[in-house]
Amino acid sequence: MSAVYVALVHHPVRDRAGDTITTAVTNLDVHDLARSARTYDVDGYFVVVPLEVQRQLVQRILDHWREGAGARRVPERSEALRICEPLASLEDAREAVVAREGRAPLVVATGARPPAGVEPTGYAEARARMAEEPSLVLFGTGHGLARSVVDAADLVLAPIRPGASYNHLSVRAAAAITLDRLFGDERA
Repeated sequence: MSAVYVALVHHPVRDRAGDTITTAVTNLDVHDLARSARTYDVDGYFVVVPLEVQRQLVQRILDHWREGAGARRVPERSEALRICEPLASLEDAREAVVAREGRAPLVVATGARPPAGVEPTGYAEARARMAEEPSLVLFGTGHGLARSVVDAADLVLAPIRPGASYNHLSVRAAAAITLDRLFGDERA
C-alpha cells in the first residue's frame, strides 16, 4: 500500500442549508480520528482549519498529549497524536503530502450523500487505486465537504449507507468505518 494521509476538514464544509462555512474544532474529533488513523497505520493526519486561533487550540491539545501530563498518563494516545498536524488549508495538506512523498496525492472525498451528478467509487476500487499512489482521504465536518472540494477530488467514496433515510454519523464514526472498509481485515 502506498502512503495514506487523512484530513479532518473544517473548511470548506457545508451547513444544514448547504452554504459553505467553517466549523469549530472539537477535542473529541482530534483525539478519535488520530486513534483511528494510527490503528490503520495511516502515515499522517491533518486537522484543516483556516482560523489561527483554532489551529492554536489543536496545537495545545497535541502538546498536552505529546509532551504534557497526558503523555505520561496515557502514552498510547500520545503515540496516536504524533501523526496529527494542524494546517490552514486543503492546499497545505496536499503540499505536505507532496513534500513527504515526492508527488501529488490521489484525493479521496467522503460523504453521507454524494452530490447530484457525482458517481461514487466503491471501496475495493478505491483501495486498488490507493495502493498505487499516495492518497489523501478527506472527512468533512458540519454537513460534509463543500461541493467545490468534492468536485476537485479524484475519487468520491460511496456513502456508508447509500439511500438510507437517516445517514448522519458523527465524523469520528464515519472515519473509523471508512478506514476499516479501506484497510481492515477482509477476512473478518
